[in-house]
Amino acid sequence: MNRYLKKAVAVFAILALVGQGCTKAPSQATTQASQPITINVWGVVDGFSVYSPIFDAYRALHPYVSFNYRRFRLEEYEGELLNALAEDRGPDIFLIHNTWTNKYLPKISSLPPSAQVAYRVQKGRTITYELRQEPTISGREFKAQYADVVQNDLLRTLNVGTASTPNMQERLVGIPTNVDTMGMYYNKDILNVANIPTPPTTWTEFASQVPQLTQLDANGNIIQSAAGIGTADNIDRSTDLLTALMVQNGTEMADANGSPIFHQIPPALRDVRTEPPSYQAVTFYTDFANPAKETYTWNETMPNALDAFVQGQTAFYFGYAYDYDTIRSRAPKLNLGIAPLPQIAGNPPKNIANYWYFAVSKKSQHQDVAWNFLNSLTNSDTLTQILASSHEPSAKKDLLTTQIEDERVGVFASQVLTAFSWYRGSSPTQMEDALKELIRNIRSGVKINDAMRFAAEKIAQTIR
Repeated sequence: MNRYLKKAVAVFAILALVGQGCTKAPSQATTQASQPITINVWGVVDGFSVYSPIFDAYRALHPYVSFNYRRFRLEEYEGELLNALAEDRGPDIFLIHNTWTNKYLPKISSLPPSAQVAYRVQKGRTITYELRQEPTISGREFKAQYADVVQNDLLRTLNVGTASTPNMQERLVGIPTNVDTMGMYYNKDILNVANIPTPPTTWTEFASQVPQLTQLDANGNIIQSAAGIGTADNIDRSTDLLTALMVQNGTEMADANGSPIFHQIPPALRDVRTEPPSYQAVTFYTDFANPAKETYTWNETMPNALDAFVQGQTAFYFGYAYDYDTIRSRAPKLNLGIAPLPQIAGNPPKNIANYWYFAVSKKSQHQDVAWNFLNSLTNSDTLTQILASSHEPSAKKDLLTTQIEDERVGVFASQVLTAFSWYRGSSPTQMEDALKELIRNIRSGVKINDAMRFAAEKIAQTIR
């Protein structure tokens, strides 16, 4: 080999070493898509620790994405959220309660069929980014994988075109991680003293146990109650409990358009009922606060129902999985049991859902990344991580079987597939106020048909 050829080989070898691992430079679109961004996430239920591993896992694939998570107190959350959205300083992703959907539809975007995001990739010794158009969960997949109540709440027919050229499509408006349901916490010690071996499974059994569990002093004051039930204002979720009783008894809460019809006899029952089934349900409910009834066990002078339960003054507390930590922290020595919500014997089981889901603000400048991240929460392995920390029942059906065996979450998880929600108006607060007013009116002697009609009319004003 002559000296010129040797020199050429040496130069070629050096160039090969220098160029080892080099790849084609990323496109301008990829470079732009991988610029550092921060996704602001607002929550109200769980702390940062619940989502921190999920944020880290997403950042491992997309290092240019940072997450800023803020958790608010429930009483301040919606006020802060509405102000921030109005002032264009709102979050990219935020939690919405399942009854708030119609109220927030103008403020949120719907899940696109796909999202374009940049991925971190390593080729040889070079780290670069690739722009990928990834599909999101389809409506068909969502219906197959998620509980019915979630499908009914979050799959909406929306105009994804323009006002002049409408294009109506079924779109998903948010991604849930859990579906909480109302169960029945109970004080084992109180039941043991009353010689009641097991909590009731039906409302008939519950009513029969009430006299055994209720204690009055010489002046007729309640010193021990079976449960907080029968009133409107000193029971945290009185409207949920009343609604569950109505639906279990055959009430249809609303028609296909969301208009309230709970004050009417459902068409399927018109041949067998002389009055709406809701009448019987609200009477049954309020009788627990009627001193003239054998089931009298509660009244408006009693403390908050949760307070009474943790203080050992009531045998039962109707609450959700999210109440567990509060009960345990306030009454660590309480001999606590958890049972399903009682049902009406002979009727199909019905349970009430109460949950939050993540939505993307229409004003977010990072729609693709926000939706791509939320789409990652539909992965069962990812969701399992979240639920292990949040201790909530899964919104996805495939995870419920395992959860049912869990001592803490099992009861609530076992009720997810029979859970319902119904409200589709723009003011959930007005809906709850109307149902509380219904309870008060019945308690004060207003005729039941008038009380029901007043409540339905007030709720109807929020439907559009």
